[in-house]
Amino acid sequence: MEAKGIRKEAYVCDKYVAGKSTDEVMADYGLKSVVKLGSNENMYAPYPEALKAMQSELNRINIYPEKNYVKLKELIAEDYGVTSDWVSLGHGAGNVLDEVAKTLLEDGDEIITGQQSYLLYQQISKIMGGKVITVPLNEQYTIETDKIIAEFNEHTKIVWLCNPNNPTGSVIDKTTFEKLVNALPERAWLVVDEAYADFADQEALPNVIDYIKAGKQVILIRTFSKYQGLAGARIGCLVANPEFVNWYDTVSEPFNANRMGLAAAVALMEPKGKAECKKYGDLIVKDRAWLNEELTKLGCVCSPSQANFVFFSTPYLASDVAELLLQKGVIVRPCGGWGYDKHIRVSVGTHEQNEIFLEKLKEALEELAK
Repeated sequence: MEAKGIRKEAYVCDKYVAGKSTDEVMADYGLKSVVKLGSNENMYAPYPEALKAMQSELNRINIYPEKNYVKLKELIAEDYGVTSDWVSLGHGAGNVLDEVAKTLLEDGDEIITGQQSYLLYQQISKIMGGKVITVPLNEQYTIETDKIIAEFNEHTKIVWLCNPNNPTGSVIDKTTFEKLVNALPERAWLVVDEAYADFADQEALPNVIDYIKAGKQVILIRTFSKYQGLAGARIGCLVANPEFVNWYDTVSEPFNANRMGLAAAVALMEPKGKAECKKYGDLIVKDRAWLNEELTKLGCVCSPSQANFVFFSTPYLASDVAELLLQKGVIVRPCGGWGYDKHIRVSVGTHEQNEIFLEKLKEALEELAK
C-alpha cells in the first residue's frame, strides 16, 4: 500500500536499506557464529565501568534523566575548557546532526559535503529542503578544501565535514582547515563531525575548539558510540557557542538522551572509565596498523586510516568479495555506494576477530582468482 501525505522532500532522499543483522546472516547461510565488522562498532566494549553505571540506573528507568544529563555536559565542557552552556546532547551523533540541520536549514539553503563521506549529511539536508552540493575526494581519498571553497555563495548554509572521514579514514590537516574556516560565507556554518577522532593522531587534527572559542561559526560533534563503545546506548554531543546551543536546545526535544546511556557516558568520562577506553583504544590502533600490513601481504591496497577501520581495495568487485565473506561468517562494508566499486571498509575488531577476517578474506580472494 502506498503511503499518503508524505512530505515532498522525503521523495528526494534515498530510501533506507538495512544491512543484514548477525542473526539474519547465520540463518541465511547456516552459520553458528558471525564476526560483524561492517558498522565500525567497538568490539572490546561494553566496559566494566559503563556496565556498573547502567546497572545502577535500572531501578530509576521510569524517571526522566536529570542529574547525569547535567553532569555529562559539565564533564564534556571541562574537557574542552568551556562551560556547560557551550554543550548539548542527543540520541547519538546521528540525532545531533539531524537537530543541527533542523536548527539551521531552510528551503533553498545549500549544503556542501564530500561526495564520498557519511551519507546521512545528504539525507538530513534534503529532508529540510536543502540543496546538496557534493565535492569529490581526490586520489588520496581526502576532501580538498579548495573545491569546497569554490562552491561558496550567498546560499551556502552548512559545510558538513567528517574528520576523520567515513569511509576513507583520511583527515584534513590544520592548515587547510584554517583556510576553510576563514573562507566561510557570513551566514554559513562549518559542522565538524569527529566521530572517529579519538583513534587519530591528535597532532594531525585541527583544534576545532579553538575556532569555536574565537567566535567562528563552527560546531563540533562527537559520539560515545565508537571509542567509548556505547553504540547501542545512543549518546552524542555538540560543542558550539552558547547562542547556537540555546537554539539547538529549543529545536530539540526535552530529555534528548536516555538514562542508561547518560550513566554509562558519565562513568567513561571519569578517570577509571577513561583508562578503560584508552587501554582498548590503543589496542584498536595497534591492530589497525597490523591489519594494514597483513592486507598488503594479501595483495590489497590500503589507504592510511585515522579511524577504527581500514579502507582497502582488491582486484575484484567489493560486492563479490563481501558476499563471499558473508557466506563465511564475516560482515564487512563494500563501498560501491560511495562509488568505490573495488573498495571495502572493515572495522577493527578484537585481535581474534581480525585474524578470522584475514583468514576468510584470503579464502575469498583465492576463490575469486580461480
